[in-house]
Amino acid sequence: MAAGTQDLDMFVREALAAGASKEAIGTALAAAGWTPEQARDAIDAYADVEFRLPVPRPRPYLSPREAFLYLVLFATLYLSAYQLGSLLFDLINRFLPDAADPAYAVRSAAHSMRWSVASLVIAFPVFLFVARHLGQDMARNPARRLSAVRRWLTYLTLFLAATILIGDLITLVYNLLGGELSLRFVLKVLVVGAIAGAIFGYYLRDLRREEAEA
Repeated sequence: MAAGTQDLDMFVREALAAGASKEAIGTALAAAGWTPEQARDAIDAYADVEFRLPVPRPRPYLSPREAFLYLVLFATLYLSAYQLGSLLFDLINRFLPDAADPAYAVRSAAHSMRWSVASLVIAFPVFLFVARHLGQDMARNPARRLSAVRRWLTYLTLFLAATILIGDLITLVYNLLGGELSLRFVLKVLVVGAIAGAIFGYYLRDLRREEAEA
């Protein structure tokens, strides 16, 4: 497979150097049996600039430093999102306690709320600091958007957020069909949907903006 990819890249490079248009190269590759995705990726690897030789675009790369920063960024994002949800759940439990055992709900919520607040006080500022630092790096050097770690973790985050949203909706419909909806339950469903939806929407918009600028 690697050899085939190298052959494809070499063919595109030589064809561009010989003066062939990208449309003609794509047609030739399709006739030879290459998939549209393979052909487009190979052709798009070269920039549309005036030069006597094909000019390659920057390619995705893996940097240990950026891997560390993005792992910290997304780890603190996950922790902050989880603890924010936990804090809001505890507030709901506190103001809408379980009628079967309201005293236990209040004691349990107080203990859990301390952990949530402590986590948010530390994790969320770290997330904001690392996000600002990486954003400044990308503003100075847009090629840093091609970080392989960034792309993998972004798509992983989208997957997790989408999975949580789907599970949240399934839980809502299940309880709705069972006639077991309560104000406390609906508020918790809204909390999960709002947090997961905000994360999903932000990173999906970021990816679309990146594709539009490509």
